[in-house]
Amino acid sequence: MGNDTRIEWTNSTWNPVTGCTKVSEGCRNCYAERLAFRLREMGVKNYQNGFKVTLHPDALEKPLHWKKSQMVFVNSMSDLFHEQVPSDYIQKVFDIMRRAPQHIFQILTKRSERLLRMDSEIDWPENVWMGVTVENEKVLSRIDDLRKIHSSVRFLSMEPLIGPVHEPDLTNIDWIIVGGESGPHARVMRREWVIDIRDHCLENNVPFFFKQWGGTNKKKTGRLLEEKTWDQMPRTA
Repeated sequence: MGNDTRIEWTNSTWNPVTGCTKVSEGCRNCYAERLAFRLREMGVKNYQNGFKVTLHPDALEKPLHWKKSQMVFVNSMSDLFHEQVPSDYIQKVFDIMRRAPQHIFQILTKRSERLLRMDSEIDWPENVWMGVTVENEKVLSRIDDLRKIHSSVRFLSMEPLIGPVHEPDLTNIDWIIVGGESGPHARVMRREWVIDIRDHCLENNVPFFFKQWGGTNKKKTGRLLEEKTWDQMPRTA
C-alpha cells in the first residue's frame, strides 16, 4: 500500500523525487516545503536535504508491490518535470507506471513548457492522468501546453486559487480541481471565483471537484459549496 494521504482527490502518494523551487505566485506558501523541513527535523531519511531537489531511485519500484488498485498522486512533494530532474529519470518513472496498470497515477506540474517538450518522447500509459496547476490568470499558458500533450486524461488543479480565472478554454481538459490555500499565511479565495469556475465546468460538461475553502483552519471552513459536496471525477475513473 502507498503512503495514505488526506488529499481528497487521491488515495495515496508516491515520491520518487522530493524537493522543488518556486516558479510562480502559487508557490509562495508551499505546503510541501513546510512539510519537508518538518520531516527533516524528525529525522526522516528521504528529507535529509530538506527541500532541495533529490532523486530517490530506491522508491521507484514501490507501486509494483501494491496489490490493491488505487489512485496515486506522483511526487506530492516535488515536481516531476523540474529542470533538475534528468529526462532519463522521468522516463524511469513512466516505465514503472506503465508496469503497474492496476493503479491510476496522477501527476501535477507547474513546468508545462518542459512537459510539452518531452511529450513526444513519452510513451503515455492509459493509467496516467496529467495535470497542471493554474492559480490565477497569469499562468493560463500552462493550460495551452497541457491540451497539446497525449495523456489519456488532462486536468487542472486550481489550488491554491489566488485570483479569478474567468472562462478558461477547456478544450481537451477532462477534470478541474479547485481549492483554497491553507496554512499559517493562507491567502483568501473568494466565493465568486469558485462559483464562476464551477458554472463554467457545468456549461462545458467538465467534471468539477471542490477540495476545500482552506484558510488557517481548513477543517473549520470545510469543503461545501452552496451546501453541496462536489466530488466529480473524470469519466474514465
